Amino acid sequence: MLDSVDIAARVEEILAAHSGTEGALLPILHSVQESFGYVPEEVLPQIARHQNISKAEAYGVMTFYHDFRAKPAGSHVLKLCRAESCQTMGADRVAAHAKETLGLDWHETTPDGKITLEPIFCLGLCACGPSALVDGKVVGRLTEAKLDAIVKGMR
Repeated sequence: MLDSVDIAARVEEILAAHSGTEGALLPILHSVQESFGYVPEEVLPQIARHQNISKAEAYGVMTFYHDFRAKPAGSHVLKLCRAESCQTMGADRVAAHAKETLGLDWHETTPDGKITLEPIFCLGLCACGPSALVDGKVVGRLTEAKLDAIVKGMR
């Protein structure tokens, strides 16, 4: 586990790599998340200073985009498509089942740290909806039964 000094040092490396790049806030946030699996709130002032913006602006950008996490994800990430096409194919029903089965809401992780549930907005599988992204692998024609099998494999 990295301590705050190690985290700050890694963020400095990321900032240096983006130094002089215009509009680097999003690439910086992506690099930080790639390094740690999330964007630690403690690094936002460091990023804000580098980008000459307020901490509130950095936080606002980070929280605006659904892909950024404020805390570590579980060892498995289940992303359910929330786009209109998937909704018309039953995604709301599957999402409600997932929430009930896992005892989670969006952006939450099971107490054992195994599964994080996240929304995603369009995987481009409109003809195969509802769809999901399971640990980076696309799954189409998702049903409650298929979801149960996926969750069972994650536990």
